[in-house]
Amino acid sequence: MVPRSASVNEELRRRSRERLLQATVDLVAERGYEATRLGDIADRAGAARGLVSYYFPGKRQLLQSAVHRLMHLTLYAALERAPRPSGEDEGRERLARAIDAILGLALDHPRLMRTHMAGILQAEGFIRCQEQQRLAELLRDTMARYGSADVDADYPLLRALLMGAVVAVLLPGAPMPAPRLRAELFQRYGLDWGLGVPPDGGPPGGTFPR
Repeated sequence: MVPRSASVNEELRRRSRERLLQATVDLVAERGYEATRLGDIADRAGAARGLVSYYFPGKRQLLQSAVHRLMHLTLYAALERAPRPSGEDEGRERLARAIDAILGLALDHPRLMRTHMAGILQAEGFIRCQEQQRLAELLRDTMARYGSADVDADYPLLRALLMGAVVAVLLPGAPMPAPRLRAELFQRYGLDWGLGVPPDGGPPGGTFPR
């Protein structure tokens, strides 16, 4: 039997890891964090249970990586969907799409995103991983194309504003409407309401769209 090459082994490991991440997203969205066990995730992914601890030190780290992967894939799809933005308004359209994509995740996956944000606020805090780095690269590139003169300062601010908007949408008992949050973010960055994927009904009252 011919041994597998290093590249084949690396590809198999990559696929196993991605199946675990996808299974985590699916199960936590279905059952909630506490009801989802690492063994359940391995079974859903069709992977050996030992692989979970091989790739991730614990369930909280696994969940953060899984949600960051979902965010990266969602953001990438939004930025690259047809028609792709081009011309002098490319940067503004990309930023509008990024804001809509992240707000959309809060609306489409409330249990998952609420669990993710709660985990970030716990003792372990914000865990850096390859999925988070891919997401960061997309957001940094978006700010650069938008025309930021200081991406290193403006990217963290954008990230903080988006995280705050997600929390506001999902706040138990006192959620804010996503269109209002979108309007405030668009106003801050001078974006026309019609960019990205505007919700029905136009901008809410009390805002001053450019």
